[in-house]
Amino acid sequence: MLTLNETSKKEVDIPVVLTGVPKNVVLTTPIADTVRVTVSGKGFLLLFGLQQPQQKAIKVDFNKYANLSTGYGQVPANDVKKLVRDNIIKEISITSIKPEKLEFYFNFGLSKQVPVKLRGRIKPGGSYYLAGVSSQPEKVTVYSDKKRLDSIKYIYTEMLNISNFEDTITRTVKLQTMRGVKVVPNQVVISLYSDILTEESIEVPITAQNMPAGKVLRTFPAKVRVRFSVGASQFRSIKASQFLVVADYKELMAHPSEKCTLHLRTSPSTARKARLETTQVDYLIEQQ
Repeated sequence: MLTLNETSKKEVDIPVVLTGVPKNVVLTTPIADTVRVTVSGKGFLLLFGLQQPQQKAIKVDFNKYANLSTGYGQVPANDVKKLVRDNIIKEISITSIKPEKLEFYFNFGLSKQVPVKLRGRIKPGGSYYLAGVSSQPEKVTVYSDKKRLDSIKYIYTEMLNISNFEDTITRTVKLQTMRGVKVVPNQVVISLYSDILTEESIEVPITAQNMPAGKVLRTFPAKVRVRFSVGASQFRSIKASQFLVVADYKELMAHPSEKCTLHLRTSPSTARKARLETTQVDYLIEQQ
């Protein structure tokens, strides 16, 4: 009895419900579903008073607090306190309310589709590399005001950290949240495809650049080998025509030498760390 008669504090969660939302309104950021209230009072009041029928959900009237021109609604701190006060018997004191104010964002269905981008640190194990990433679905629908929609080009996933894998991995990942933006769906299935790297090479013809009219540059040999790392499943798709190895006539004239220096100008993105096996060859300039 002495304990119940002493003044003490307690935290309670009170549900919040937004009422009167028109059917043509999309809540892009819903109102908080609860407020955490710290109260103080006699022990027996806290024990029995907080279990009374009047402690039910706080109802916030959409039409009272929504600004239809800005798509933003706010319940000021004083109004939140009044709504809470009406929900708790007067003999119990309210010490604090979190959040102090309630807010929500909405629009009238304005939306667009944007692609999903993976965000995270993905590192396969051993000699494997990340060969591909897929998202299901590839695009999601975002709802917001026109200014925000114009600035959104894609939606990132939440941070995903996966390392030391060698097989295909599939994860259900939530998408980033932004105030005033609703994303549908709010999660996607991400698949990570690994492939083993192999060391390969291919012979590529040497191309002369910046040759003046009437002159021909002949190199010996006419082809050089390009070495690179590539996924085992992608090697067959790589062709010599995807590489460009050049001997620059202007460079040769500016820096005369007994040998011609070669440059690898172009290589396919699937050929990693592409480099020439030989960087200098014999040459001959012929007059036609």
